[in-house]
Amino acid sequence: MRKAFLTLFYSGLSPKAPGTAGSIVALILGLLLLQVSSATTLFLLTILISIVAIKEIDKYELETGSHDGKEIVIDELAGMWLCLSMVAHSEFNLYIGAIIGFILFRFFDIVKPSVIGKIDAKVKGGLGVMGDDIVAGFFAGLMTLLILKLSLFLV
Repeated sequence: MRKAFLTLFYSGLSPKAPGTAGSIVALILGLLLLQVSSATTLFLLTILISIVAIKEIDKYELETGSHDGKEIVIDELAGMWLCLSMVAHSEFNLYIGAIIGFILFRFFDIVKPSVIGKIDAKVKGGLGVMGDDIVAGFFAGLMTLLILKLSLFLV
């Protein structure tokens, strides 16, 4: 059960780009949830899943002796859902925002600029695994909103 949760229904076991695979699954699940609930619900679920994930990642790392294994992609879900909840709270088109947010989230998650990279390098355990992606999701959401707002001025 833990492996299904941490690998986001085994999408993290993808032989190529497991983080991207997990982000795509998270994007689809997030968009589906937003069809039947609110952005606030998605945000609160992000917090709940993040808390559970931190504890489960700590246990998994003790069992496997490894830190931030590529198969763990529940952190991608937290980052993507935070980004989506920010975009869904705005007046902008959700699907355009979701596409921009996905691209920016993957950029921030892969490149790990500034504080994202510091969290990834210095914070250990489940908090470190989840922390860099949550911050990447926040910055992706913020940048998405800025891009969408600026696009209004250009039209």
